[in-house]
Amino acid sequence: MSLKCMIVDDEPNAVNLLELHIQQTTGWQLVAKCYDALEALAFLKNNKADLIFLDINMPRLDGMELAALLPPEMKIVFTTAYTEHAAASYNFQTVDYLLKPITLKRFLAAQQKIETAFMHTRMPEVAVPQPSADYYFVKSGKTLQQIKLSELLYFEGEKEYVRIVTLREEVLVYKRLKDIAGQLSPPFIRVHNSYIVNTSRIDKIQDNHLFISGKRIPLSEKFRPAFMELIQQRFL
Repeated sequence: MSLKCMIVDDEPNAVNLLELHIQQTTGWQLVAKCYDALEALAFLKNNKADLIFLDINMPRLDGMELAALLPPEMKIVFTTAYTEHAAASYNFQTVDYLLKPITLKRFLAAQQKIETAFMHTRMPEVAVPQPSADYYFVKSGKTLQQIKLSELLYFEGEKEYVRIVTLREEVLVYKRLKDIAGQLSPPFIRVHNSYIVNTSRIDKIQDNHLFISGKRIPLSEKFRPAFMELIQQRFL
């Protein structure tokens, strides 16, 4: 995949290591190496990049402050030696959060996330047929149960079964979670191998968990980028 990327970090050794990883494992074009945030802003006035590797702790203007000034379409991979900024980093167009020193193994995992994220955004939009009603029927035992989408909280996979949890009841159906996921569209999104949630019913997001009507639901790294991209549409 062809991407234009840049590195912003006040530590030359960290810049050199990232540059080496990019050159050895990707086909990306490294368009800039900046050693502080102001240098990066000056570059972006007359140039474009798809992706920025951004350190957090820098003088004059830190990485979080710079992130708030970046073009909205620009994706970010934060690079830092500290874990405490991880949750706040996903207030931006963040694809990944890399802890220094960045190993080749961890960089390769990030590369996969990055290219998947760009494949998703660059795919041509295709009209998806929507159901004509705001409900589905599901088979539970010998009963066909009507489920209203507006009342649905989340789906929980349990091996060959799925537990459907609504405002009023729980229904257990003999079906795989991935089959259900293929029939749903936003505001429903998969957040874990075992969970699909209705994002309009989320009470709060804290660390790596969502909370819906008192239920604590894990948010896995695999599904985080797509989830954060969806909920960012609702940020004030």
